[in-house]
Amino acid sequence: MNSENDPVWALVWTFGLMSLFAVGGANAAIPEMHRVAVEVQHWMSDKQFSDVFAISQLSPGPNVLIVTLIGYSVAGIRGALAATLAMCVPTAVLAYWVSHVLRRSTQSRWPSIIQAALVPLSIGLMGASALILALTSDRTWAAAFVTVAAAALAFATRMHPLWLLLGGGILGFAGLI
Repeated sequence: MNSENDPVWALVWTFGLMSLFAVGGANAAIPEMHRVAVEVQHWMSDKQFSDVFAISQLSPGPNVLIVTLIGYSVAGIRGALAATLAMCVPTAVLAYWVSHVLRRSTQSRWPSIIQAALVPLSIGLMGASALILALTSDRTWAAAFVTVAAAALAFATRMHPLWLLLGGGILGFAGLI
């Protein structure tokens, strides 16, 4: 694999491998995406990464859109297509194979044990994703405070998350964060 001449192959290799370990979806792989895109490959800065994440979450569609945007920023349309397919196809094939195996072994205990073990793993990966995004996005103490306050309100109340987003948007528009 000679990824130095053509970054598309680096995208395919990176996201193809990452897709197999993204237990809980693309958002569970955010820490690794950040590490590769910002720290290892230097495809983008911390700010660009957090902006790409924000755009991918605001856009309608699946959470995997972040991969498409990273691919686009690295190699244009070819990179977007390659990164998206590399993130989706291996996982889809694996999911198809696993569902076939699980369907055949309905009397066995091991499928339920594996599924139970994947729940805390997914939650841990999501927590790591939240931490990475907070560290890359919060440039001031005020922004960090708003992030912690929004997380606390989301955890402790039944407030709709759109109200929290609106509050953060107003604070940002006002130039307070």
